[in-house]
Amino acid sequence: MKIGKFVSIFVFLFGISLCGYSQEENPKVVDLCKKAKHELNSRNFDKAAKYLEKALKIDSTFADIYVIQGDMYNFSLKSEQSVQCYNKAIQLAKDPKPLLFFITAEEEVRASLYEDALKHYNDYLDRIPENGVLIKEAYRGIATCEFAIEAIKHPIAFNPVNMGPNVNSDYDEYLPAVTADESEIIFTVLRPRDKNTVCAFCISEEDFYASVKENGEWQPRYKLEYPINTGYNEGAQCVSQDGKYLLYTICDVAEVGGGSCDLYWSKRIGNRWSRPRNFGSPVNTKFWESQPSIAPNGKTIYFVSGRPGGYGKMDIWKTEMLEEGVFTVPENLGPTINTDGDESAPFIHADGKTLYFVSDGHVGMGGRDIFYSTLTDTGWTKPVNLGYPINSSADEINLLINAAGTTAYFSSDKDGGYGGQDLYYFTLDESIRPTPVTYIKGKIFDEVTHQPLKANIELIDLTNNQVITSTASDPVSGEFLACIVTGTNVLMNISHPYYPFYSENFQIEKNYTELEPYHKDIALRRPELGETFVLRNVFFDFDQSTLKSESFIELDKLADYLKENGTIRIELGGHTDNQGSAEYNEKLSLERAKSVHNYLISKGIDKERINYKGYGESQPIATNETEEGRALNRRTEFKIIGY
Repeated sequence: MKIGKFVSIFVFLFGISLCGYSQEENPKVVDLCKKAKHELNSRNFDKAAKYLEKALKIDSTFADIYVIQGDMYNFSLKSEQSVQCYNKAIQLAKDPKPLLFFITAEEEVRASLYEDALKHYNDYLDRIPENGVLIKEAYRGIATCEFAIEAIKHPIAFNPVNMGPNVNSDYDEYLPAVTADESEIIFTVLRPRDKNTVCAFCISEEDFYASVKENGEWQPRYKLEYPINTGYNEGAQCVSQDGKYLLYTICDVAEVGGGSCDLYWSKRIGNRWSRPRNFGSPVNTKFWESQPSIAPNGKTIYFVSGRPGGYGKMDIWKTEMLEEGVFTVPENLGPTINTDGDESAPFIHADGKTLYFVSDGHVGMGGRDIFYSTLTDTGWTKPVNLGYPINSSADEINLLINAAGTTAYFSSDKDGGYGGQDLYYFTLDESIRPTPVTYIKGKIFDEVTHQPLKANIELIDLTNNQVITSTASDPVSGEFLACIVTGTNVLMNISHPYYPFYSENFQIEKNYTELEPYHKDIALRRPELGETFVLRNVFFDFDQSTLKSESFIELDKLADYLKENGTIRIELGGHTDNQGSAEYNEKLSLERAKSVHNYLISKGIDKERINYKGYGESQPIATNETEEGRALNRRTEFKIIGY
């Protein structure tokens, strides 16, 4: 709940006394207070202070003097001092107006004096009718105090560490974005304007900087080159988990969208970023769009917008990237996430289902707090406040969590930094961690020439056949990275128009964790005549020849490959281990090869292009003395037999 300054403005607009004058009051003191109010309304704080100083010399018990002093501190965001003044006014006033109790409570929340604020909110409610103007705000204030009092009794572990002089400077650093492997951080720096600054009246400009981690240490930061950084303000960015896409905000540029701030995207190819492109309609509008966050599937993008149709002034929305640069009509995340206040700074974790965001509409510590919600089959869960002292009576800006769910990054202007806002990190309390995520990382290249290849990569959850991530390797380096939730049975498909597809199946919970990611370099072979390729994800029940449903994903990929290469002919080969008789194994392998043959025909492949044969146990590729070896021998292959 956003608390504070609007109340004093409300008072001045109506020109009322919060304490009430009587005929006994010194007219000169009353006149000085009226003049002080006038100067304060005009933001002439020095003149207002001089009038109050004269009034105090005449009558130091006149309550309105302390109200106006409190308002001056209120405008200066000095809540501790304003609280002292307002309380003094309450003590001295013969008949304080109810609004004074409300204003005092608001400032006490900002000063983290929750017990005192709770009392003054109740004092306010006791003095107003049931349909009072600020009754809703008072009840929300009470909820804030009650929550904060309990939260302080049960603090969350929080020990922030400054990221050091290689990242931070005497400028403001904020809004960090980190790749899944935490090898690179990109952040916003607010620096003084220079000769390239476009904004005529701006005294500063926002630009992107980055730092890479080597041997566990963040290296000296560097400024991203043109065309990412320009003479405009660039900020509110996110980077995709694989580091390939940078999504961010540019403000006050007259392009498609036409709002004060629009969303843009850029793609990294090798070590260079492409020219930024406006998201365009229907994502960008004439209203304010900012603060994107891209999900690990590489398609779902969350962002903040002030467009009509929401629940408050600023809401969190999402869009789907159908293909590069093509987006669906944005969808509001609904009333579970969005309130009649402001929601901002969405960050979708690498698990694809835990959303962190900032809100002043959900009950918290006062100001803007950080919350998280989990996406389930039935929608978003009720947002959970991250607790004290991560959240406080001040405004929290944003939070970013690493893929493993163990470390959080954020910005703060707390004492002891290098100047202004600095970037910090801390170990996230186990009670508020998301689902841990690991990643697959490696290179794709030609087996013969060793040249890097740009190939499409799909990771599929075999329990539900849902695509976890769809990405591509870098055309210059061949590198790729993709996130996987630990405990997932994964099918990895790699496809390239000139190579037979590559597939592999692995169980994350058995072999890999968020602390030991899966590294694999993959060599693709061109389809030479006589070459044989193993279908690693074709499955049958024990002693059966009926295809299991988990096989369909891989066989669909094979069908697509045959359609794209319309002259290739193949032979499907079934193989078994040496358990059972040779005759039985040959028959079983033939029936299994035939099942694959029939499936491909059902997908539109000409039967004249597909032969099938059962080899039984006659062509082992591993020992039959171990279960691991026998599992490798039980396989289905396809061989190139013609073009």
